[in-house]
Amino acid sequence: MADRNLKDRAERHPEKAHKSDTPILRKPSWIRVKAPTGEGYKKTRGIMRENRLVTVCEEAGCPNVGECWNQGHATMMIMGEICTRGCTFCNVATGRPESLDLFEPARVAVAVEKLGLNHVVVTSVDRDDLDDGGAEHIARTIKAIRRKSPKTTIEVLTPDFLKCGPEALETVVEARPDVFNHNLETVPGLYPEVRPGARYFHSLRLLQRVKELDATMFTKSGIMVGLGEDRQAVTQVMDDMRAADVDFLTVGQYLQPTPKHHAVERFVSPDEFAAYEKAAYGKGFLMVSATPLTRSSYHAGDDFEKLRAARLRNQG
Repeated sequence: MADRNLKDRAERHPEKAHKSDTPILRKPSWIRVKAPTGEGYKKTRGIMRENRLVTVCEEAGCPNVGECWNQGHATMMIMGEICTRGCTFCNVATGRPESLDLFEPARVAVAVEKLGLNHVVVTSVDRDDLDDGGAEHIARTIKAIRRKSPKTTIEVLTPDFLKCGPEALETVVEARPDVFNHNLETVPGLYPEVRPGARYFHSLRLLQRVKELDATMFTKSGIMVGLGEDRQAVTQVMDDMRAADVDFLTVGQYLQPTPKHHAVERFVSPDEFAAYEKAAYGKGFLMVSATPLTRSSYHAGDDFEKLRAARLRNQG
């Protein structure tokens, strides 16, 4: 079964077929998780299927899917399941996406209501084929959730809008998500290999621009480690994020989806993650999550409450 699943995942990435296989390293004990089971998991999966929704939990092969879905937490991935980028770390399929589903925002809102979420994370594929990168669709999704579940806090994990005008970002910010998240993903020196379609300083400027548009909005970004970066490069990214006034940092271990994806250079120890967390708090982040299993939306609701509390303490 494991071999078949790996083959299925590899076949989703024809753009990586020319790459030579890289053996997938055996995971250390601190990063192994149980297979997803439980009534909560089945209920969450049922709601996703019933509303014909895609989740990044499944598409990206997140190791925390069992834990999160058992608790009724799922990260919605809108605008389809095909991305226009071909990042070497990512398990989402690359290709030519279909047209936007204009009814998707309403279905997301229904699922959020049925799950009874206090906090929801909405992410998306990159849509370089659209003039606004999908900004208006993201905004409509935020507004649909607000109408159905006015007490639910909303976090968006957006594309970089690299090929769009400034109005794309403005459209999303004007929809008033509670948290604007855009991941830098890795250190700048690895961008040509890991994120060939993205630009580090553009992504950094995007986060800074959010604060210029709305100083009260929480901003968040994250990176993976274990891709070949060194500690000095990671701490420089932290400094860059703080210069852009980013509030919340996530740091997690990169896991290789298939032999065609970027190799795991090493598994970072829990002690090293703890050191990153300490360093990040020392640089002034309001909230930091740095563990091997940390992902952008892992425990996002609990972390949002801590983030809000930290801001109140700083203002008091």
